[in-house]
Amino acid sequence: MSTAENHADLVQQWHHEADYDTNLRTPEGIPHPMEEFLRMDRIPHIWCPTCGLGIVMTAFVEGMKKTGLNPDEVAIVSGIGCTGRTAGYIKLDSFHTTHGRAIPFATGLHLSNPKLKVVVISGDGDLFGIGGNHFIHAARRNVDLTVICVNNFIYAMTGGQLAPTTPGPANTSTTPYGAFEHPFNLPFLADACGAVYVARWTTLHVRRLADSIANALAKPGFSLVEAITPCSTLYARRNRLGTGNNLMKFYHENSVIRHGAPTSEVEIDFQKPFVVGDFVDRNRATWMELMNKQMTVKLGEEFVARKGKTCTSCV
Repeated sequence: MSTAENHADLVQQWHHEADYDTNLRTPEGIPHPMEEFLRMDRIPHIWCPTCGLGIVMTAFVEGMKKTGLNPDEVAIVSGIGCTGRTAGYIKLDSFHTTHGRAIPFATGLHLSNPKLKVVVISGDGDLFGIGGNHFIHAARRNVDLTVICVNNFIYAMTGGQLAPTTPGPANTSTTPYGAFEHPFNLPFLADACGAVYVARWTTLHVRRLADSIANALAKPGFSLVEAITPCSTLYARRNRLGTGNNLMKFYHENSVIRHGAPTSEVEIDFQKPFVVGDFVDRNRATWMELMNKQMTVKLGEEFVARKGKTCTSCV
């Protein structure tokens, strides 16, 4: 029997034994702190040991709780990949879309119901490789979306291929002699395209990551929060970096907090010190505000404005 079949059997057995009438409890009968926000019938998750995705999911839930958002008014959209499973685990209205198409789907969802807070949670390959064109135009238009990018520097679920964020000379399944292409600097890209809020943290900085997610959720307009995350199974193993725990130690020793740092100066090189922090926080009129203004001028009383989040300090 394969490892995957073994895992599937164990998950099925766990599901059979779990008592969902009382939700998942510890042996002492204490409820899980995230029980209210998780689809417990889908736990345990499929992520590898020492993967950082569970930490990012926790940070998102904590960030949402900080904002006081009504869960009935929040929707999550994800693409394909390891990170894409997040939408299925969180107990909110969620949509698992095709590869690279999370942002256009989320844009349509927001435009059809502007009162929804729409969040995109996906990986670096999905958002900036296959979906890169959608990202730059959503940021340019300042569509009211919060994008959380889990950056593990590789296409993890599909076999460990080179991603648009893979730093040279890291090894991947498609660059066995080392990557040589220049990777994206995600905060710089988002900043240049017009995002109103941009931050980067690692899965070591759990509270700071949750705070930045809360800030992004509260900010009208297009926001990006980048979460640097270990991929112990493919990225770390191929590059002989140890386990996810070794990468967490690397984050601790090599991440430098520089709030407000120019985004052009926060590139990530392979296994070298890198910058984290809150980089961009500015105000711009959202796409919805500009559309309402333009149509009101052109159509007058014939036009019924769509109501969404408003940037109160924008002209």
